[in-house]
Amino acid sequence: MDIANGLIQYLLLISLLTFHEFAHAWTVTKCGDDTARLRGRLSLNPIVHLDPIGTVLLPLLMIFVPGAGQYLLGWAKPVPFNYHNLGNPPRDEVLVAMAGPAMNLLLAIGLVALEHGLEMFHAPSFAPLCQQAAGLSLVLCFFNLIPVPPLDGSHVLRVITNMSFEAYMRFAQFGFVIIIVLLQLRVVRELLSTVTFGTLFLLERVFGLFGA
Repeated sequence: MDIANGLIQYLLLISLLTFHEFAHAWTVTKCGDDTARLRGRLSLNPIVHLDPIGTVLLPLLMIFVPGAGQYLLGWAKPVPFNYHNLGNPPRDEVLVAMAGPAMNLLLAIGLVALEHGLEMFHAPSFAPLCQQAAGLSLVLCFFNLIPVPPLDGSHVLRVITNMSFEAYMRFAQFGFVIIIVLLQLRVVRELLSTVTFGTLFLLERVFGLFGA
């Protein structure tokens, strides 16, 4: 990844992560807990969602380290919530966790639709940027499903395994290290790439049919 393209992707990453975290905050508020709203997280202001490691350090390292891959990876500061304020705690924790990836999937669908709309109306200049943003949004969607803290899949794992909060917090202490190790494994990178580009290809085919 060259630096210019990497910086463009970084701006896209910040935008996509902002919508991702907003979806978490909106969902947890709808589930009965005002913690995120009271702490200013029910917002599309990217500054309130920045995480020093996931939004700054890791993505910038991927930009400036050769061979990091075609897309950036990262995460934002986890949205806080009070488990005991949720209407149906186990179900709602899963709903809140999945709201972020679901938002990224919806954004990818919208971006692919916009890409094809621009091509249909003979304004293709920004179509490649839409495609790139859609791919990055899908990367974030599937990356966040990995069941390791602070990623969203870890909350689903906690509920499914009935893991205690104490055990989850101990697990979370090593989350960053585990994620870095996982990303070094070729099978993990290839799986992430396969599901991302496979989904992007499928969306391109679907909207290509509409534009035929």
